[in-house]
Amino acid sequence: MERIYLDNNATTPIDPLVSEAMLETRQQYFGNPSSQHYWGQQARSRIERSTENALAALGGKTGGMSDDRLVWTSGGTESNNLALRGLLPPGGRLIYSAVEHPSVTAMAEQLARDGHEVSLIEVSSVGVLSLDALVQKLEQRTPGDGQRVDLVSVMTGNNETGVIQPIEEIAKICHSAGARLHTDAVQAIGKIEIDFGSMNVDAMTIAPHKFHGPRGIGALMLKHGLDATPLLHGGFQQFGSRPGTECPALVVGAETALHLAVEDLPQSTKHLRRLRDNLEQLVRAKIPDVVVVSETADRLPQTSCLAFPGIDRQALLIALDQRGIACSTGSACASGSSDPSSTLQAMCLPDDLVNAAIRFSVGKQTTEEEVRNAADWITAVVNTLRS
Repeated sequence: MERIYLDNNATTPIDPLVSEAMLETRQQYFGNPSSQHYWGQQARSRIERSTENALAALGGKTGGMSDDRLVWTSGGTESNNLALRGLLPPGGRLIYSAVEHPSVTAMAEQLARDGHEVSLIEVSSVGVLSLDALVQKLEQRTPGDGQRVDLVSVMTGNNETGVIQPIEEIAKICHSAGARLHTDAVQAIGKIEIDFGSMNVDAMTIAPHKFHGPRGIGALMLKHGLDATPLLHGGFQQFGSRPGTECPALVVGAETALHLAVEDLPQSTKHLRRLRDNLEQLVRAKIPDVVVVSETADRLPQTSCLAFPGIDRQALLIALDQRGIACSTGSACASGSSDPSSTLQAMCLPDDLVNAAIRFSVGKQTTEEEVRNAADWITAVVNTLRS
């Protein structure tokens, strides 16, 4: 049976050029990067070169006394956890948006259980963070000592709706109040222009498997002079920020994928947006009552959240998979849950839309023919379920 993959926000197929670079690295740089002998020094040198290249590709400062840092982790979840736990000082306060990834919300809830003051900031009906509410939160004082908020976490582009947040404006507001800003840019890298310096954030999360790189590696980008208290202990690797033996092949794979994503960005963005728009237009022409969630907001070009009134999202997901379409009911990290999307609920969408919403995400390998076929198959499945 022909199958169409429309779940690129969950993960992307690895680029063959990335696979080739990783294979070569595994064969040539097999030494432990922490070893002092020749093979260890070669592996260490390769990691350092890839790390500096990755920093430069994302607009970080390199080659000077004020270099930014890139801490390699196991993925986006660990990077988000390291940012929140590692950048929040004892007694510090945290504010995060109501539409964050589960790896942020779950850590925020744990920080609250550990005694930190944690609070949500609301979003509009299309999923855009309220800047006025952010200002008000930052002006609030902690009872007793008058301490201001220490850390704010807002994702760059939403993994379910694709909504892009005004990160540069948010950074100005945070810094004027003396707070640090972390952004989860996992879904945005390779889809829109990302420049760490101009965004003026203090920390940024990266996950290469979202832009045709390898799984099992992620990164947290840190502004010069900023250190994150480690989550793990037991080694001196990466200046102690993230102990554990680094894998040169994964680092090279991540850097290669990032280089390809940045190099191809203008063409890729146009391709993704054209496919996404075509899919929405074709489905709407066949199913007039479909709702394009956050349609009026600035969105990532690859993401489309469609709600089909009267259809149960779980039943639709299963039926579409049986027909040959891979999609999602929200974050892949929470897809095993039957609970409604917290993102869509935070936007105060009606329950009938929240319970009927499916996420489709195109990729650079998606074709125009696949989009046309997908629209036909989606229509057939929806009509069958409705009948």
